[in-house]
This record gives sequence, structure tokens and C-alpha cells, in this order.
Amino acid sequence: MFAAIILSAVTASAVQAEPSADTVVASVNGTEITVGHMILVRESLPEQYRNLPNEQLFDGVLEQLIQQTLLADLIGETDNREIRLTLENDRRLMKASQAVEELSAQAIGEDDIAAAYDSRYADADMGVEYDAAHILVETEEAAVNLIDKLQAGADFVELAKEFSTGPSGPSGGALGWFGLGMMVPPFEAAVVAMEKGAISSPVKTDFGWHVIKLNDTRAISAPALDEVRGEIIAELQRSAIERRIDELRQQATISLTPIENIGIDVISQSELMSE
Repeated sequence: MFAAIILSAVTASAVQAEPSADTVVASVNGTEITVGHMILVRESLPEQYRNLPNEQLFDGVLEQLIQQTLLADLIGETDNREIRLTLENDRRLMKASQAVEELSAQAIGEDDIAAAYDSRYADADMGVEYDAAHILVETEEAAVNLIDKLQAGADFVELAKEFSTGPSGPSGGALGWFGLGMMVPPFEAAVVAMEKGAISSPVKTDFGWHVIKLNDTRAISAPALDEVRGEIIAELQRSAIERRIDELRQQATISLTPIENIGIDVISQSELMSE
């Protein structure tokens, strides 16, 4: 049994002062398990497990790798198509991910960031926001009666507090500032068509009948550069990666097998993997 699993003895004299990713933690039938193997397993764990104490993590990860090595030894060297192709895909993905990281890490100048910001926002129409209030009642008749009171000089805020069944009633019907898409369509359409200071005709929605007052409108301001800096940098990085891929594609020799020789349905024919 001791010959089956040969663990490296970790003693005070054997511990390296500064272990590296290649430092051997254990050996199973001659297959080495290194610090690097353990780090990669830890980083792949869900966050709740990564936050466990290192002592608990170390033992658990090492045991997992030992068990995996023992089970892998049962198979030994294999020409299993699924394993081989999976490893090829994983290797391709990891190398591509590394290339993306390296391209993303390249410095992006402030001039580029400022130019991208100006391109996006300098002449952009950000739309309009509306400041409105409403009184919500159950029937059209009640809405008409409220409009008559308002035309006779009644105060909108006081009527909303007294008659509105909506949650904004106690605050005088105030809805605050909102943009397009934030209100149900019939309500939004009525507001957009109104002049500042106007009172609407009764407006029907699924909530009931509304009497709306448009208090004010304003143009939506573009966000400050610092608010969208991260988003712009990410966009510039994506563009740089796409340009680099296009360059590589133009330089590469890519040959495609005519699709009629393969058929698009092969992608879902899992049974081909076992042939």
C-alpha cells in the first residue's frame, strides 16, 4: 500500500523557503502533484470554498488530486477520442484566453479614452426626462370630476392627497423624474404629448384612471467621463482584440471543408464520439 501512494515527506528541514509553482507536494505512483496544480484547483472552486481556511483547503485539494491521479491510473495511457478532443479544446481555449488577457493588458492612452468618449456622447441625443405627478382613481367619472375641480382652481397636490389611490398620493402624486420606458405605454404617451404645466384628459391604464400634471421636462445630460471610463476602456479593449483577430485571419491560411460534404446536423450527433 505504501508503494501505491508515495507522498513527499514535508518536514521542517525539507520545506523550501520560497516554494514555486513547480514545487512537488506529493507523488502518486511517480506522478507529481505540484503547488501549481493545487493553486489552479483552488482558483476553480466556488467562492464559498475558496474562502475556507488554508489548512482545510490544502488538505482537501491535495486529497482530491491524489484521488483523481489514482483513478486516472486505472485508465492509464488512452486514445479515447473524447478525452483527446476535450484536452485539445481546453488547451486551445486556455491559450486563446491568455492571448486575450495579454491584449487587454496593453495600455490604453487617455487620448484614446477621451476620443472614444467624445465619439459616443459629443453629438448624442440622450433623450428627455419628465417630471410629472398624477392622481389615480378607479373610474373615468371620478377622473373627470377631478379635472373639473382643477379647472376651477383646486390645488393638484391637495386633490392627490385626498383622492389618489396610488402610492404617490400621500406625496401629492409626485412621481419625480423619469425617462422613456419607465412608465406603462398609455401613461407615457400622454406625458410625451403634454405641454409643461398642462393637465391631461383622463388616461386609462391597467392600474385605473389617471389625471396627470406635467411639471417640467429636461434634456438628459451625458454621463461624466469618470462614470463611464471603465466601460469605454472595456470597449476599446474589445475593439483592439477584434482588430487583432481580423489581422490574424488575413495572415492565416484557413481552409473550410464544403458544408455539403459534412452536413450541419453532425454537430448534434454525439454517437460519433463513440465510433
